[in-house]
Amino acid sequence: QVQLVESGGGLVQAGGSLRLSCSVSGITFSVHAMGWYRQAPGKQRELVATISTDGRTNYADSVKGRFTISRDNARKTVYLQMNSLKPEDTAVYYCNKEFRPLAWGQGTQVTVSS
Repeated sequence: QVQLVESGGGLVQAGGSLRLSCSVSGITFSVHAMGWYRQAPGKQRELVATISTDGRTNYADSVKGRFTISRDNARKTVYLQMNSLKPEDTAVYYCNKEFRPLAWGQGTQVTVSS
């Protein structure tokens, strides 16, 4: 069945880095644009980065220049390298298709302390 499994979150000080991974199963991964989303407490889920099937990327203004999304089609995995983290990046991070999202995974918690 379709499964999205995010990992790599944790507690980090402001200015630090984390690398998130998302393993995808149950779909033909290579034909789908993928995205990383996040949801902070009391806020709506927002899309922070996307990557197309041919590797083109887009970022929300709030993370541009600090986050990098990438994908490995052979491993059916999408990554999010997060540098220069800020307290406002604190959220649960999820991956999913960019268009017509699947059932959401459990996400991975990222907490940035000031």
